Amino acid sequence: MFSQFFASRFWALVQKEIRQILRNKQLIVLLIFPPTIQLLVYGFALNPDVHHLKLGVVDYAQTAETRSLVSAFTNNQVFDATTITLDENKLKQQIETGKLTAALVIPPEFSRDLSKGKSANIQVFIDGVDANTAGIASGYINQIIQKFGLQYLNRNATIPVSAQVIFFYNQGLTSSWFFVPGVMGLVLTLIGSIVSSITVVKEKDVGTLEQLLMTPAAGWEILLAKVVPLFVLLMGDVLLALTLGRVIFAVPFRGNFLLFMALSGLYVFVGIGVGILLATICQSQQQVVLTTFFINLPMVQLSGAIAPIETMPEFFQYLSILNPLRHYIAIVRGILLKGVGLEALWINVLALGCFAVVLLTISTTRFRSQLS
Repeated sequence: MFSQFFASRFWALVQKEIRQILRNKQLIVLLIFPPTIQLLVYGFALNPDVHHLKLGVVDYAQTAETRSLVSAFTNNQVFDATTITLDENKLKQQIETGKLTAALVIPPEFSRDLSKGKSANIQVFIDGVDANTAGIASGYINQIIQKFGLQYLNRNATIPVSAQVIFFYNQGLTSSWFFVPGVMGLVLTLIGSIVSSITVVKEKDVGTLEQLLMTPAAGWEILLAKVVPLFVLLMGDVLLALTLGRVIFAVPFRGNFLLFMALSGLYVFVGIGVGILLATICQSQQQVVLTTFFINLPMVQLSGAIAPIETMPEFFQYLSILNPLRHYIAIVRGILLKGVGLEALWINVLALGCFAVVLLTISTTRFRSQLS
């Protein structure tokens, strides 16, 4: 039976297909590397656990009890005390710029109240932009305070330590406020790169690119004529996404609208640059779709759109700096939810500008070289 199967026409056709697949090196790469990379990124980067949150401390009391309280916060993997100061406004500014996730403020009378048997009060400020992380951080804070207060229960009739937790920018901890800006960046990335790359590659497939070369138009005119309509359409997508976020999910808009549109336009150029670059590398629309899928998924996973960057392993946190989507999402959340401007977002804007210049320069150079 087996000898008849291996001698059949069907087996001969199967062998032919296997040989063709093995000859296609690009297909072999796509079969092996994308699943491997996706598994590693999903396994390490998209970690729901909350740890190593950046904590700022203002200790006005400066006593043994307050130092013990600060140690209770930092003697675990949940909080890292990155800023210790006596300037409360400095901590609020660092929460605004994203340098801190939480801030602990200990009043001068903390130790005196404990010694008199009164309830000692502290203040905790938490960045509420990521509602999930903020909620978990608040739970950890309450556990730490309760455990710390156990040693003072014998001398205190009331609760030894109580915390006033204040959530900045998202007091109701609405999770959609965190995800909608991320989805806006995700949609722009996918549509910008796929549409621009397919538009160029389609010209190759149907042969209209050669016809354009026979016209008096210069190479830069041909390229600019492709970029301008794409830019206008993608900016329309920005307005559509913003409108849906405001109307359906009630996402606030606390910043400057013109600044938001200008920086969104800058990111649109990044997406177009990626798309044109892929179009100069790929030979067909099928290759463009597969390659775009391979590139965009890690970009989304390492951008902070789905999971906060602070919860990722240190290697992926540094790697995400090279991801333009990370910077755009930080800009969108900063303008929409925090109402900040260039004074807080200038690093992300500078990074986004560098990506736009580099990608557009490389992609246009390659495109013009293929025209010549």
